[in-house]
Amino acid sequence: MNYPIAIVCGMMLVCFAAHLSGGVIQSLSIKPSKVAKRYGADLSLDVLDRNWVQVMCAFQLVSVDLLALAGVLYLLAFTELLAPRQAIGFALAGLFFLWGVVWLVQLGTLKRKLKEYLLLGHWSVWFLCSGLVYWGSLSL
Repeated sequence: MNYPIAIVCGMMLVCFAAHLSGGVIQSLSIKPSKVAKRYGADLSLDVLDRNWVQVMCAFQLVSVDLLALAGVLYLLAFTELLAPRQAIGFALAGLFFLWGVVWLVQLGTLKRKLKEYLLLGHWSVWFLCSGLVYWGSLSL
């Protein structure tokens, strides 16, 4: 068993569960018709609603990615079924690293305050996963 990669596998399962539960609840809270009712805003609901549905669908694609990553990480950590194992591990470490970079770039582009970098700290999870998978891949 590869402990660093197994830890990341567990983290991805937790992220998947959080994404499906808390993330969906948060996303539902910004449904345009709910926002319009709450604030009495005169919004173009057709366009906003279509955009919101697109965001919700894309959000769930990330859930699929998290589950698929957990599956690949499981195979790397507990089996010898994948080949070349080390190259796959390094590729996943690179993917997590890029996710962290892109998250920070988006926060910077959107001119978020420092407090929001901490509240929206997904980037720290991605960098931690990157490091753990890289470390675990060294011994594959």
